[in-house]
Amino acid sequence: MIKVNEINEYVRDSFSKSGDIVIKSMMGGYLVYFNGKLIGDICNNELFLKRTPTSDRLLADSELRYPYEDSKTLMHVFDSFDDKALILELLDGMYAELPEKKPAKAR
Repeated sequence: MIKVNEINEYVRDSFSKSGDIVIKSMMGGYLVYFNGKLIGDICNNELFLKRTPTSDRLLADSELRYPYEDSKTLMHVFDSFDDKALILELLDGMYAELPEKKPAKAR
């Protein structure tokens, strides 16, 4: 079984060739950001990517699951870490389709 730090580093190493990858701990899992936009989650040592037109097209054969119990979002389970061309096309497309990060509310 892959340890949490190992999967986080594996995702970071595999995706960082496409841009800036930040992985933040959140509620027992991890949020994955690409160039400042949230693209997915790491839960139970698996990477789940948000559904966008690009991810639906490029990951049509991937399993769709909820990343955690009571999750509202069905996401692609990503396991094609060796396909660098796929990763580049996927992240570029997702980045263009996902909304900009909302500014933090003033307290």
